[in-house]
Parts: sequence; C-alpha cells; structure tokens
Amino acid sequence: MSRNRFMLVLGLLVVASMILSACGGGDTGTVATPEVIVETVEVEREAFTTPHPILSDVRVRQALAHCTNKLELIQSVYPLAAPEQQEALILNTMIASGHWAYAGDENITIYDFNVEAGSALLEEAGWTYATADDTVRTNAAGETLSLKFTTTSAAFRKTWGAVWAQQMAACGIEIIQLYVPASWWFGDTTGLARRDFELGAYAWVGEADPGGVTLYTCGQIPSPANGWEGQNYTGWCNEAASAATQAANNTLVLQERKDNYKILQAEYTKDVSTIPLFNRTETFANVATLTGFEPITGEKNYMYNIWDWEIPEQDTIIIGFTQEPASLWNLVEDAMVTRLATYPLNYFDYLTLNYEFTPLALKDLAYIDNGLSVLNEVTPVAGDKVVDIDGNLVDLAEGTMVKNFAGEEVAWTAGVTMQQLVSTWEYNEGYTWEDGTPVTNADLALSKKINCDPESGATSFYVCDRTADDVWTDGVLGYTHSWVPGYTDPLYFIPVWGVYPAHEVISDGRLLADVPAAEWSTLEEVTQTPLSCGPYKIVEWVKGVSISYELNTYWPGPAPKTPKLIFQMITAESAEALLLTGDVDILDSTTLAGITQTLADAEAAGTIKTWSPAGATWEHIDIALFIR
Repeated sequence: MSRNRFMLVLGLLVVASMILSACGGGDTGTVATPEVIVETVEVEREAFTTPHPILSDVRVRQALAHCTNKLELIQSVYPLAAPEQQEALILNTMIASGHWAYAGDENITIYDFNVEAGSALLEEAGWTYATADDTVRTNAAGETLSLKFTTTSAAFRKTWGAVWAQQMAACGIEIIQLYVPASWWFGDTTGLARRDFELGAYAWVGEADPGGVTLYTCGQIPSPANGWEGQNYTGWCNEAASAATQAANNTLVLQERKDNYKILQAEYTKDVSTIPLFNRTETFANVATLTGFEPITGEKNYMYNIWDWEIPEQDTIIIGFTQEPASLWNLVEDAMVTRLATYPLNYFDYLTLNYEFTPLALKDLAYIDNGLSVLNEVTPVAGDKVVDIDGNLVDLAEGTMVKNFAGEEVAWTAGVTMQQLVSTWEYNEGYTWEDGTPVTNADLALSKKINCDPESGATSFYVCDRTADDVWTDGVLGYTHSWVPGYTDPLYFIPVWGVYPAHEVISDGRLLADVPAAEWSTLEEVTQTPLSCGPYKIVEWVKGVSISYELNTYWPGPAPKTPKLIFQMITAESAEALLLTGDVDILDSTTLAGITQTLADAEAAGTIKTWSPAGATWEHIDIALFIR
C-alpha cells in the first residue's frame, strides 16, 4: 500500500490520508483580520477573489460554530451509543483530543453550543430580525441570511444534516439543503474540486501520522490559475497557520512538530474556516456464518485480510454499497467507495493495524535505524531547489534561511552544506499482474511519471515538487528515493510511488506507458478495468448494479478462501433488510451510520455480527470564504 502524498488529510489520530494502493498509483499568505480573511498571495488569481458576502465575516462563521450542537448531531446518527461514548466523539479541532498533536483546550478557541452567543455575534455583524415574527434574519439591505449546505446523498449525512439545519434555524439562519451524488461532490472537475459550494459537509479519512499541507496552506487553494491544484477548498489563507503546517511537515523532531501543530490549531479555531464536528465510529455488520472478517482500529482497509474471509459452502461473498464509484482511478477520484472498490486489486506495501506500520509487499520499511534511510551531507549551489526553514520549496539564493547539515538555522552562502534525506525500498518476490507479467521497475517509474504530470488531474504535486531523484535498482524490484535538500518527510520510511502496468496494451494498440497523462482519465483500462496485482481481479462492472471479482491466480500472497466477490449496489433503505435475509453478506461503515435497534436485535438472535471499532474518520463542514 504505497502512500498517496498527493492527498494529505486529517482524521481521528492524524491529519493526512496518505495511503494509496500499490497497484493503483500512487500528496506567502493572507492575514486573518478580525472580520475578513483577505487574500494576499502573490499569484495570478482568475477566480475566487471576491470575499463571500456573508461567510467572509468571521463573526458569522463563529456564530455558525456556536449555534452547532455537536452532541445532538452525534445522537442523531449514533442513538444507541452510551452517553460517554457520544461525548468522546466531539471534536474541537481537526485533531482529536488525546492525540499527541492535539494543541490542548487551553491553546485553542472552543465554541460551546450557545445560541445566545451565536445570536449576539450575528446581531453585531448586522443580521437581525426585521420584525418580532420573523424566523430568518436579514441585514440592512433586506438580504436574507440564507446559505446553501451541500453534501452527499448518503443516509448518514442526510440524518445529521437535517438536524444541523434545524439548529441553524434556531439562530435565524436559513439553510438550503442540497444532497448530491458522491460522484459529483468528489469528482475531479466538479463539486469540492471546483469549490462549488457555500457550506460543504464531508469526511476526511486519517492515517497514522499528521500532515495537512494540501489542506491548510496558502499555496494549496485550488483555482483556475493553478490548475485547481490543492485541497484547501475553503480558500483559507492564514500566514501563521500555513507556515506552521509546512514546518510541522519538514522536521523529524517530535517537539517541533507538536509546537507547529499547536499554532495551526490555534489559528484554525480562531478563523473558523471549517467547523469540525465529530469522529465517526466505523460500524460494520455481517452474516453470522462469515469467518475471517475482522475490522481493526487504525486500518481503514478492512479488507486487509480478505483472503481469510469465508462462508461455509458458499463460493461468493457479497458486500452491499449505497454509493457507486465514478472511476476506479484513485489518483483523481477522492471518494472512499473508489478506495474500497480497488482494495481487492492491490498488493499493499504495508498495513497500519492498530496504527502500527507493518511491511507487506515490502521487504522492510526504510528507517534510519536499519540503514535503509540516511541523511546525506550535500553542498547545494545557487538555483538548486531546496526547502527553507519555513518548509517552503524555493530556488536557493544568497541569504536564503536554511538548516545546515548540523541542523542550525543559517543564511545560505556558497559552501554551506545541508541534509538530504535518501531512502531505499525493495519489494518481495512474486509481485505479479493478473496477466502473469511480473511487476517491474518500469511500473514504478510509470507511477511517478503519470502522478507528477501536470496533465494527470492529480490534486497536488507536493511530493513530486520535493523529489530530487529516483534510482531504480538493477536486478531487483525497488528504488532509491532522494528528497530535495532540506526536506525531511515525517513519513520518510514508507514508499512514495505505486505501480501502473507499463506493459499493458490498451484497446487502440498503444502501450499504457506511451499514453499521455491527459488521456488517462478517459481510458477504460485505467478507470473501469484496471489490471490487478492483488488477490482478486475485476471480471465485470454493470453500472448501477454490481462489480464482480474473481481470483487473480498470479497473486503471490495467501490463497483466498472464497473464489468470488461482488460489490452490490443497494439503497440505504433496503440495506439492513438485505443483510437480514442473506442477500448481502457484509455492510460496511460507508453504509451503516451506527448500530440500529434492528441490527442489535438480529445480533442478539445470532443471525448477524456487528463491529464498532474506533474510527479514523471525522465529519466536518467547510465554509467557503470566497465566491466566483
């Protein structure tokens, strides 16, 4: 499972979603004034330069936070959870309390549920009730305090979204609820990627280490000017937070990381560009006869041991999904359902069971302690790409502030040496595509080539930009990766690139390796029927109905106990009934919001089994600070 450093995200214990399947490819600002976030980045901006007429006022955003009853939202989707469990899910920042990077309550702004405080802020911002009978506030110009709230059509978000709209109504805010297909909301050229929202709800999936560069830095605000690169969808640009986030991701010193994440969270909660809501529990249910299925805390890939799944006298396991992928190319498709649909096709570099990194396809992780990573002393020259002391990628020039090889902050001049982090990874034998062709270094190199091509549609080129060189190892599957001087990636020990089948001949006779990156998003061989190097391969995708899988006979890992899998498209309303009748065998956390009374009764009767491991996913509402 190689890392998608193009999509850094935050979650239960972490900030970034950096893991991408090994077979699928693959991750100067503004000042926050008391009322308006003002853009001062010195780049050409073709759009989103006009502050939102309502949401650019920080008092309105703070009022939204005060008017939000997070516990009530949690109770709406997890009604059977114990009160102490419900309370424990509440989030104050993008990082859960208890995590090593959490800033501490005393270092952030906490918005308790307080309608009076929220109403006072709205009054101060000029939003009042024109008459005693009004239920929606207006301003002096007679404009209504009305906002569009966009999220997916998943039952889970419809449930808490409806409750949140009622909470806003109690503060005089009209919420227009828009529930849209996940394929549009998470599409490469629609929804979030084009900042097409006012208030937008979705979840980030976390991993085992903080990141956040593509989410919270000024240079990662998508716009036409930068080709829509980045995942800072709100347009939030806070100079202190941006610098701190970059610095936190450019040091191996834990205390430095803690200090910088504290700054990020302080600014994040002060400016309220996002309302963090709650951590999700990961609810699963399966027929009682299924064995081997065991979702584990810390591993978002609940198919990590799919070869052990088995139902006696049954050759097929059916998983019910309420959402369908728009594409199976993970590089450009953010939806979690896409990740899930491609997991059976992958031989993962590593797993993170219980948040511990364990090599799988890799022979070992590249730690400094085992000698597979080193900090070399190099002497860069003027004009070289380096990372400065603030974590910015710059062209080296006289006077640039850098860390020298000894770790001291100095003004660069000719002859000053710097650290260069270099890591080497080697893969286990037998790594093979479903057509019998061994995975080669050409496949690794193709992953780098496509993922770093500006025409690919990738959401960020953060890792590409900070890569100095890759050397593909002769005679073995693996490579040595060198970062630009001054960049010390906190997750340096896990691979950067995935694999694409360079040898594959597509329908028009060309090799996949020869197809320009700009064409990949339209290739059926990439988006619909990608070659597998995992335990299963796709044999049929009937849109709107199901995706069918059979064994990949060239899979070098443990032999799967079940020959076939089906990802069955179902409705949220029918999901539980289909499980109870045995028409589907598994319902996962993308379908189940929590354990309902129906599921609890069925488990008590012995017909199903439920799971509720701690989740690595957090719900939040993004606030658009600018308009087109």
